Amino acid sequence: MTTFDDILEEAGKFGRCQKRIFALLCLVSMPFAGVYVGIVFQGFTPDHWCRDPEVVKQREECGWSVAEWRSLTVPQVNVSRELLHRSCERYEVDWTASNLSCDPQGLNLSNTPTTSCSHGWEYDYEGRQSFVTEFDLVCSDSWLVDMCQATLNVGFLVGTITTGYLADRFGRKMSFLMANLLNGITGILVAVSPKYPYLLVFRTLYGFGVKGGWVVGYVLITELVGVEFRRTVGVFYQMFFSVGILFLPLLAYYITNWRWLQVVITVPYICFLSYYWFIPESPRWLLSQNKKAAAVKITEAMAKENKMTLTKNIETLTDDNADSTTASFMDLIRTPKMRKHTLILSYNWFTSAVVYQGLIMRLGILGGNVYIDFLISGIVEFPAALLILFTIERIGRRLPFATANIVAGVACFITAFIPENMFWFKTVVACIGRLCITMTFEMVVFVNTELYPTFVRNLGVSVCSTLCDVGGIVAPFLLYRLAVIWLELPLIIFGLLAFLAGGLVLLLPETKGIPLPDTIDDIEFPNRAKDRTMLQNQQLANLLANSDVTTNKDPAAV
Repeated sequence: MTTFDDILEEAGKFGRCQKRIFALLCLVSMPFAGVYVGIVFQGFTPDHWCRDPEVVKQREECGWSVAEWRSLTVPQVNVSRELLHRSCERYEVDWTASNLSCDPQGLNLSNTPTTSCSHGWEYDYEGRQSFVTEFDLVCSDSWLVDMCQATLNVGFLVGTITTGYLADRFGRKMSFLMANLLNGITGILVAVSPKYPYLLVFRTLYGFGVKGGWVVGYVLITELVGVEFRRTVGVFYQMFFSVGILFLPLLAYYITNWRWLQVVITVPYICFLSYYWFIPESPRWLLSQNKKAAAVKITEAMAKENKMTLTKNIETLTDDNADSTTASFMDLIRTPKMRKHTLILSYNWFTSAVVYQGLIMRLGILGGNVYIDFLISGIVEFPAALLILFTIERIGRRLPFATANIVAGVACFITAFIPENMFWFKTVVACIGRLCITMTFEMVVFVNTELYPTFVRNLGVSVCSTLCDVGGIVAPFLLYRLAVIWLELPLIIFGLLAFLAGGLVLLLPETKGIPLPDTIDDIEFPNRAKDRTMLQNQQLANLLANSDVTTNKDPAAV
């Protein structure tokens, strides 16, 4: 029987057809960045203070500056409590009975009692309008910003599992297109949400389609190329997420209204519906569904576009990934080494998501130029892919994976204790942390695939990667709530998580140069698998040697 990988040898493992499809699918990663961390701009919380209608009225009459206006509203208390009172309390004064003049300089409000905001808030917009300012998600309601990002990750979690099932059931192409149709609809609904509850619901549905469609695109391109190109296309597919990170601050700088920014982020998903005419269904999936005629037609079209000629009997194509063994969750934890791999990889997925999202969203609360900071942090992600491709085949997987985690953790620790007056040093160390956590995020994907046997490989990646979305749910609460206590406290937690992840990775086996395992025994007894492989290779060598002897035998001696 001829397998699809055999046909790719002649049709082209990464020819013009695959390069075209790869380029189209890489574009899917770019708007995903805007969805994943767009809250830095869409949910930006500017300086805010309590609104006092009487002070507002007097300001209009007297033409006060913002500083004079705030001096009559913001309580002046000790430094340790300044942030809390500045944002969420006001002086309890009846300004109508106080004969307030247009010169507030002589007022002494130090002993004036304070009260909570009862008439809403005023904002220093800084040219930007976010859903925080529109829905007043500050002070006692500030946790609702965390909830907005958390529910997006709930959508990621459910969407990845559901879309993965649908992709196996109804095909990669159809699932990809349906996910993007959902993205287009829910993305626009997010942009026109009249109230916060609607925003919450629509962002959850938005996350459902975005992450699922992205994963299906990843699967589709890796199934269309030769085995030796899968890791490379996978790394570069993820790298285009970093390209989206670069475009996001530029878009946010010129589009200052969060609703229009949401529309711009959503438009590409509507455009992706045109891929119906430009990308094929996965022949591997068609073969797994016994749709051989469709698989043959697509494979022939790929060969034609690649200007290659098929000589093998394509009608005998079989699914080279088919396996009669049924996988279950218990296979991931039943035996000691499988259980160890599952726990360590799940923790690394969780840590990568928490630290990566946390470091990006932290840029929105530092008080600097968020556009420049975001752009710089995006640029440092690009060397991550190059470092991965340079090291994994020379050094291996385990050491670069562990080192990236440990360095990211150390960088977070150091950044937390660098004084603010050493701005550039603090920025450089923080960027090193971003670079390393990006490496771990990209490496955990293919390390996960190499540490599970064939029949349970897809299930293993799906189960472990769900912890990525759990980390995304936890990240905003961890960042924003702890930052209220101490701005650098989240970095300490991120450092601990990443450092522990690096130590745990050292407990995993090295997979460089090791054939992908086929059974659980290959995981539990790797030496036995090596011996079996060596024996098979020796038997094959002997067979070839005997064949050469027979072929070259002197006829006179017969």
